[in-house]
Amino acid sequence: MRFMLLMIPKGYESAAPGTMPSAEAVAAMMKYNESLKQAGVLLTLDGLHPPSTGARVSFADGKPHVIDGPFTEVKEALGGYWMIQVRSREEAIEWAKRCPALPNELIEVRQMIEMSDFPTDLQKAAEGFTEMQAHKAF
Repeated sequence: MRFMLLMIPKGYESAAPGTMPSAEAVAAMMKYNESLKQAGVLLTLDGLHPPSTGARVSFADGKPHVIDGPFTEVKEALGGYWMIQVRSREEAIEWAKRCPALPNELIEVRQMIEMSDFPTDLQKAAEGFTEMQAHKAF
């Protein structure tokens, strides 16, 4: 089972461009990342720049509309993620609980949809998706 652990740092939604964590926080997180890697459960991970540097594309009237960050209505912002492969939801939660998160941070644990979760008609409509997942641009 694949799960995403989504880091949501409170206050990041209004962080200025270039906002970075402390060296101490990064060092603690690297130890956690290494433990995920050593356990063989880490698939990928990344951090994200603050929403103030991002853009949103909406399609309210069927046409794309671009809004540049920061986004005043945002209450939470994703700061980064880990994708892990474990045996159960409970195991994913246990890994999330081990994270050296700061008091203003929370981690949302979400299971990835696998092709086998879809009924046959949706699997047929998504034919080729697994090959797209395996494609590496870098």
